[in-house]
Amino acid sequence: MKTYHVVAAIIERDGKILATQRGYGDYKDGWEFPGGKIEPGETPEQALVREIQEELGMTVTVDHHVVDVSYDYPQFHLEMECFLCSIAEGTPHLLEHKAARWLNPDEIDSVDWLPADVFVVDALKEQGIV
Repeated sequence: MKTYHVVAAIIERDGKILATQRGYGDYKDGWEFPGGKIEPGETPEQALVREIQEELGMTVTVDHHVVDVSYDYPQFHLEMECFLCSIAEGTPHLLEHKAARWLNPDEIDSVDWLPADVFVVDALKEQGIV
């Protein structure tokens, strides 16, 4: 089974967390924390800044590591490093996603999170971030 090593940004602004909805692929319409694959020679933090620029057209500051998730999807194994981030410059523009929502802590369960991202939401709750 192929393994993907990815990073995900938990972008916080004014007490809300950004959720993005996939617009393509096998998991189209599922909600996730934005991010993507780590390229050779990149640190996870560098990959995250690059991916958010590519996907949302803005710059983030990586604040701190929150959780690592290992998850077996039917087609692949996912290793995901997740970091709390803040916006350094710009506002989100949907360059790859179908939709985005800023979620208050009481709304965090209101979207249909992709299976691996459910573990991230659980970690956010456990750590008192949401």
